[in-house]
Amino acid sequence: MPKLAVYDMTNKKVGDIELSAEIFDVEMNAGLVHQAVVMQMASWRLGTHQTKTRGMVRGGGRKPWRQKGTGRARAGSRRSPLWRGGGTIFGPHPRDYSFTMPRKQRRLALKCVLSDKVKSDSLIVLDDLNFDAPKTKNFVAFQKNFGVDECKALFITKELIENVVLSSNNLQNAKTISALQLNVYDILNSEKVFLTKDAVEKIQEVYA
Repeated sequence: MPKLAVYDMTNKKVGDIELSAEIFDVEMNAGLVHQAVVMQMASWRLGTHQTKTRGMVRGGGRKPWRQKGTGRARAGSRRSPLWRGGGTIFGPHPRDYSFTMPRKQRRLALKCVLSDKVKSDSLIVLDDLNFDAPKTKNFVAFQKNFGVDECKALFITKELIENVVLSSNNLQNAKTISALQLNVYDILNSEKVFLTKDAVEKIQEVYA
């Protein structure tokens, strides 16, 4: 069972916490993690690209020339895909690229990346995370206490805290989510992951 130190917002150790081995000590499954990331990124695709078939292209109502006697090939419309300005054959149309994975696989992928962060000493547990007022400079000062002001960091709280979210919104290298918004992509895309104690409890309650 992994055991981590708990820090306050000034990077001072205030205690220890034991993490569930079922969630934070799982062997990495790279294939499953990759599939989870592809699934998440596929769901972001808009799929709004559109091409026109011969039935959608403007014009082409009149037969270009008579069927026989001209010496030319038969043609029924100027909007045939064979003609310049005509329709497109088998072109892309609006579609949904998203797909799903079994729930157990999604959860296992999440446990894999959390465990990997623990093993690489990239996961930090905070006693609490909040600010008296929504000020970016306060959040930057907090980041500097942990030396993460120059790297990508993910901050996870039990529920979204308005002052924390507003304080970090203008920072490109900081992202704040709630425990129920936990996802594989954000964890992998962060060099450091910060979890509050109540967020750890919530994650263990949901995923254990």
